[in-house]
Amino acid sequence: MQAQIIDFDRGDQLLDWAELGAAFERGHLLPRAEITDSFLYRGQDTLLNRAAWIDGLGLAVKSATVFPGNPAQGHPMVNGGLSLFDDQTGALSAIIDFHLVTKWKTAGDSVFAAKRLARADSQRILIVGAGTVGHSLYQAYGAMFPDAQIAVWNRTGSKADDLATLCPGLQVERDLPDAVGRADIICCATMSTNPVLRGEWLRPGQHIDAIGAYRPDMRELDDAALTRGRLFVDSYATTLDHIGELKIPLAEGTITRADVLADYYDLANMTRRSDDDITIFKNGGGAHLDLMTSAYILDRWNSAG
Repeated sequence: MQAQIIDFDRGDQLLDWAELGAAFERGHLLPRAEITDSFLYRGQDTLLNRAAWIDGLGLAVKSATVFPGNPAQGHPMVNGGLSLFDDQTGALSAIIDFHLVTKWKTAGDSVFAAKRLARADSQRILIVGAGTVGHSLYQAYGAMFPDAQIAVWNRTGSKADDLATLCPGLQVERDLPDAVGRADIICCATMSTNPVLRGEWLRPGQHIDAIGAYRPDMRELDDAALTRGRLFVDSYATTLDHIGELKIPLAEGTITRADVLADYYDLANMTRRSDDDITIFKNGGGAHLDLMTSAYILDRWNSAG
């Protein structure tokens, strides 16, 4: 069978955030994924190669280039591609637009956790960071928390204003500590290597969604935030020893591995104990989630003819 070529515009119209969450849940009932990640660096530029194999689902290989200087030259910061292979034959099943997979995997990963960890009565969501991921988070959280008001803060305020013009009802915040204090859910989606969210700003009952850090030298939350909250990850294998958000405080003894309470292979324990819990989820976005997302995309593509 000829491999499908799935582009962003047509593929994006076929997908649903709740359905993707169900696909994540089914995927984590299968045998644990085999995953390999590799990074190559040139200064601030990164080549990230991620591969995953889930017995019964298939294989995926995604290559991503992250060039932070690109936007100033009028080019996208992130580029790449994903190849999906059949589980039984190893044949190429699909080549899927990188940005389609990444959009739905990244925001879907976050909102899947939030539906388990955030308070059901959350009324105010703050997105920290007005980039492409911020836009995807607005869509995902808006779909899964339809009664909540969503706001954005960005270090460069004009970029928050630009995002608000694309997102109906999105409010712009100028004072980050004040905005954090009033939010029920805080989504950090920045490219920062130094913490932007401080534990002293948090209050009981909040849920923190930490997305942006993906390199060993990157963090968005300070030590005070991590030690105030109950910690969860999407995958122990792709976060603890690979991403600075947890790798650094683990190495320094600020937290221990036992402080990270559950990942998606233990969904029964991914829950809040009380309305006063501060829950913190680290979105590592491992290759197994790219595979689950891509398999869902291909299924919807084939179903739509």
